[in-house]
Amino acid sequence: MGKLGKKARKFAKKNLQSVLRNKRKLNSKFKRKASKRDNQDIEENLENDATNPSNERIVVEEFQDTSLDALFSEDDSEVLGDDSDSDGFLSEDSSFSHVIGSDNENENYIGNSNGASSLSVQNKDICADLLKKAKKLNKLKEKDPGFSKFLESYNMKIEQTEDEEISSDDEKSLDRVQPVDNNSACSHVGKLLTSASVDSLCKVIKEQCNVPALTCLINAYREACHNDSEAISVSGCVFTHGIQKSETFCKILMFMLHEADTTFRRLLGISSSSSRKETVLDLKNTTKWLSVRPLIKSYIRSTVFLLNQVTDSEILAFSICRLRASIIFLFAFPSLLRNLLKISVHLWATGHGSLSSHSFLIIHDIVSASSSNWFDFCFVKTYKAFINHSQFVERKFEHIHFLRNSFVELCCLDVQKSSNKAMTCILHLGKILQNGWQTKKKEVVKTICSWQYINCIDLWVTFISANIHDYDLQPLLYMIVQIINGVALLFPGPRYLPLRLRCIQWLNKLSGSSGVFIPVTSLVLDVLEYKITKDSGKSGKVLQPMSTTIKLPKHWLKSRGFQEECVSSAIELLSEHFAQWSYHISFPELATAPLIHLKKVFERTSVESFRRVIKRFIDQVELNIGFVQKKREEVPFSPKDQQSVESFLQVISHLIHL
Repeated sequence: MGKLGKKARKFAKKNLQSVLRNKRKLNSKFKRKASKRDNQDIEENLENDATNPSNERIVVEEFQDTSLDALFSEDDSEVLGDDSDSDGFLSEDSSFSHVIGSDNENENYIGNSNGASSLSVQNKDICADLLKKAKKLNKLKEKDPGFSKFLESYNMKIEQTEDEEISSDDEKSLDRVQPVDNNSACSHVGKLLTSASVDSLCKVIKEQCNVPALTCLINAYREACHNDSEAISVSGCVFTHGIQKSETFCKILMFMLHEADTTFRRLLGISSSSSRKETVLDLKNTTKWLSVRPLIKSYIRSTVFLLNQVTDSEILAFSICRLRASIIFLFAFPSLLRNLLKISVHLWATGHGSLSSHSFLIIHDIVSASSSNWFDFCFVKTYKAFINHSQFVERKFEHIHFLRNSFVELCCLDVQKSSNKAMTCILHLGKILQNGWQTKKKEVVKTICSWQYINCIDLWVTFISANIHDYDLQPLLYMIVQIINGVALLFPGPRYLPLRLRCIQWLNKLSGSSGVFIPVTSLVLDVLEYKITKDSGKSGKVLQPMSTTIKLPKHWLKSRGFQEECVSSAIELLSEHFAQWSYHISFPELATAPLIHLKKVFERTSVESFRRVIKRFIDQVELNIGFVQKKREEVPFSPKDQQSVESFLQVISHLIHL
């Protein structure tokens, strides 16, 4: 029977008409070639099924760029036109040709400078040979200690002879200074600038504002600023051997930074208290300006170059502080002003203490004096610098606060422009958050749970809180509140307690500054559910403050310190929220639901310290509820009288906050 049954089934599958008919239908389906239109429809359906399994067509804007500083694209290679003099040293008075050199020598130098490319190749070869010889010399020093001692003694003899030559040159230059007329104040300068000659130049400039002497000293100042970066001299310069003594170097720098602005103002007839850029722009076509303009530009260019080369914070702070006094001259040179702003933004973000403060002050003064012409440039540069330097908050927490507050102060100079740009920045934060909610990709979630993203939210919360009373920033307020709630709900676990507490603090701050009710009780009460049970947890305290971290380690969750932080933070934030609305007519209804929840927490908690804090808070809230209810029963108006409702107990609230 078994074999017969199998044969019958095989025969039926092969020969029954219904089976054959089904096979023909299937073969016709598979053998039919699909048209191009059908192929396109199939591909579109597959894509739709992959992106939307429920076949619902939801149009979502594709958003892949999660970098926070990709908002404002700016071409840093853009160079503003500057019709000023060429770079280099200034041409000096023709009466000093015996000091500078003959015209034939200058022409020869200019002719040779055209072959700079060939000279650079030769310089590379010479440097390579010198490196080889230096290596051989070091090997000889290691092998033979006596040889190294001989070299040291030889170097000391050379230095002594150089000092003797310099001192003799000083005496000769001093002998030449006395009979020279004031109009040729620079003729005492030899091929090597000495300390005595610098003193003589400074005296003539300070007493008489002598332009030839100022030209000589500005050339010296340029060489002093470029001393470490240039190995060869420039034609037309007073110095062929450079500045060899640190004392002379410091004298030139200190005098120019101290007295240059005052001297320029005296030559142009500008008062020392004038800070309007129009003062200089009005002098653009005058003979005074045309004669002093190259000197001013050389001084500013050299100082900006110095800021790019020096690493000592005290020298940088002093230089940028003194350059701040000459801001009115900077507007005549847009390219130099642009370079100075870039350097100032960098020093503001990376410096510390007085250097960072002075760098921001020069940015602030430029924006204030330029009538918002440079506002966009400064906004973009400072915002990008803030984002790029706000990720290492554990090491420089106070500095991040300074950067945030100073940026907000800069935005307050033009709130209308700042609010438009803030809208763009907040929308970008919202798109990143939306992408995180939809995709849950690791990279996007990591971007949201980062110090850069958190500090950006904190930045705009501070800006909105500072200006919402005087300007209409309600759209920004609504958007930032939605982002904060989204961040708090995206990371609900106990390890993200610091992030949740920070979100509640932001909401309380926005509510207090705007006067708009923002509910936070649900977020606060969720904090009390983080293992606040009969189990008191292990002994120990949280080792790091909540304000300096975003995510807690797992081993902290079982400690007593974590539970204490949950209770104390929840009560503190709820107290702040209730204090903002403690004299509002609807306070009894606002506090009813949180009190019910707190009483349940109080009943199931066995830790006496927790119970004591919660019980005291409940008692205080109930006392305030009774006070508001008593005052509410005495009012003569109805709930429909909106104006009377808003003014309920506002006098008492205002007096208490004062």
